[in-house]
Amino acid sequence: MRNLSWKQWLVAAAFLLVLLFTGLFVARTVQRAVYLRHHRDERIRPWMSIGYIARSHRVSPRILSDALGLPPQPDKRPIREIARSQNRSVDEVIDALEKAISEARVNRPPPMVSPDKERSP
Repeated sequence: MRNLSWKQWLVAAAFLLVLLFTGLFVARTVQRAVYLRHHRDERIRPWMSIGYIARSHRVSPRILSDALGLPPQPDKRPIREIARSQNRSVDEVIDALEKAISEARVNRPPPMVSPDKERSP
């Protein structure tokens, strides 16, 4: 390897640093995608927040907030705390959320299908 000037070393170091950061972000993205794929339709637990449940069950957080009579602002409290603040049992809150999720899925419009992808009988 020939002798490199300090400017060339600086460019090489900057390039390696960019590669390192890119690799870290790719790894984090893949890790999150794998995590979310394996945590679909998780059973609702008292420690979960409305946002977590909404992501897991692929429904709008607003639907879940409405089911509990909460304002539409994001609520990061766990279900346990929401139940305590509403003087309800955790099971009642979970039942209300499960009902809202099932109703949202029933009322969800079917996915759009382009005419060229329709199947003929």
